[in-house]
Amino acid sequence: MRILSNQVKDHIGESIFIEGWLHKKRILGGLTFINVRDRKGLTQVVLDSKEEVEKLRGLQIGTVLKVDGKVVEEPRAPGGAELHEAKLEVLVPVTSEPPIEIDKPIPHKSDNLDTLFEYRVLNVRNLQEQKIFKIRANLLKNLRDYLNGNDFIEIQTPKILAEATEGGAEVFKLDYFGQVATLAQSPQLYKQIMVGAYERVYEIAPAFRAEPSATTRHMSEVMMLDIEMGFVSSHDEVLDMVGGMTSYALKKTYETMADDLKSLNAPDLVLADKVPRVTVKEIHELYSKANKTDTTSEKDLIPDEERWICDYAKKNLGSELVFATEFPVEAMKFYHQINPADESTVLWGDLLFRGLEIATVPLREYHHDKLIKQMQAAGLDVSHPGYKYYLQAFEFGLPNHGGCGFGVDRLVEKTIGLNNVKEATIFPRDINRLAP
Repeated sequence: MRILSNQVKDHIGESIFIEGWLHKKRILGGLTFINVRDRKGLTQVVLDSKEEVEKLRGLQIGTVLKVDGKVVEEPRAPGGAELHEAKLEVLVPVTSEPPIEIDKPIPHKSDNLDTLFEYRVLNVRNLQEQKIFKIRANLLKNLRDYLNGNDFIEIQTPKILAEATEGGAEVFKLDYFGQVATLAQSPQLYKQIMVGAYERVYEIAPAFRAEPSATTRHMSEVMMLDIEMGFVSSHDEVLDMVGGMTSYALKKTYETMADDLKSLNAPDLVLADKVPRVTVKEIHELYSKANKTDTTSEKDLIPDEERWICDYAKKNLGSELVFATEFPVEAMKFYHQINPADESTVLWGDLLFRGLEIATVPLREYHHDKLIKQMQAAGLDVSHPGYKYYLQAFEFGLPNHGGCGFGVDRLVEKTIGLNNVKEATIFPRDINRLAP
């Protein structure tokens, strides 16, 4: 039976076999040491036979091997043990010299990102690089666990749509058997429809944004977590759910992936028992006073305000997560619910983490007649076929509901302490890259 690298030390004194990729080769004195990589890490192998060393002549890193040997305790080796008396079998020879060295640190400096992505096929074999996507997978697992534990149902919605019914020109268009179709910017309309069946739903799926932007926070294809929950008593209930979900996922990931996070120099996690909330108006006022810059007329937060309020919340409120709430009505989407206590604001909050917005969390307008008026006020044609089934859901009864659009890539970026959202994505898509 094949033994994985993390199991080798459990077999000291036994003869076993491992399989994996040739990761590194070193010659020390009369001995040749190789590291063999599998999905659990590295196993060190000692080759003291010229015949076995000769099998590697002309072969490069990435060669697929089977190694039989005896397990010997060795504290200096990965995992605390190594294989002696090794016999090699070359399963897949690799003779092409790799363009990068995967056993050395992979630079993530901004001027090296094109190289990083150009050789992504190889650099994901680097053990440090792999940790980014193991942490990503763990965050997604923890988000799912929280939602499943709170009675949410996972759904899948179409990504090819008849038209960009949410409005806006930043959509990808394609020929769909003679019809004009677009790639979905979000599952917004579908998830609201599904509240009428399941009350609580979520989806983790790609969304497509034709934004001509090359910033550190934008991509053309992003991974989103979208949730929607019905029969809510208030906007606070939605904020509490999203805040609780995010705190849970971060805490669990920092517990289970502590060693990997530390090796990637991730910052320490600072969270309060409950995610604090600061209104947009208060943020403008606090920021303007502290920075001698007047942002009080802005309808949204400027990027520097997002960074500033996160630093403020960490220092003064004991939390790296903070909600910016009560956005001005001028910034609302047609499906947002106007604040009945202050009709100049909308029941909408943004969840910020370490200087970046990671989720938009509004309450929806759920009355059919009010929704029609808000759509018309936004300049939308309510008779358009693209809205037929969406409005049908409201016509036949939807409860008070709200949810969020949550950027998975951004959460991973900020959890690890990366500088660009593309670094948190295996194969990023932006205005300059369509491959690999």
